[in-house]
Amino acid sequence: MTRRRWPFGWNWELELTPHLLKRMVDRRFTEVHLRTMLERASGYRKDIMDGRWIIELRYRKKCWEVIVEPDIEEELLVVITAYSVPEE
Repeated sequence: MTRRRWPFGWNWELELTPHLLKRMVDRRFTEVHLRTMLERASGYRKDIMDGRWIIELRYRKKCWEVIVEPDIEEELLVVITAYSVPEE
């Protein structure tokens, strides 16, 4: 089995943005839920914003995406937002 290569900084400590903290309340998940989601992530791709990544996963039987950005200076993985993706 080939080990998946994750984006640079994947193993760094998380930093949660104020935007994310508000969305966590709106979308009914906690930091513990977020960490569990990220541990179970199934894939990733580059975001349209340079330096950011979209992490793909499932949570509550739905597809979700979590936007992250490595902060190289601070060695933090900044979590920008998280949201469910409408099923097609």
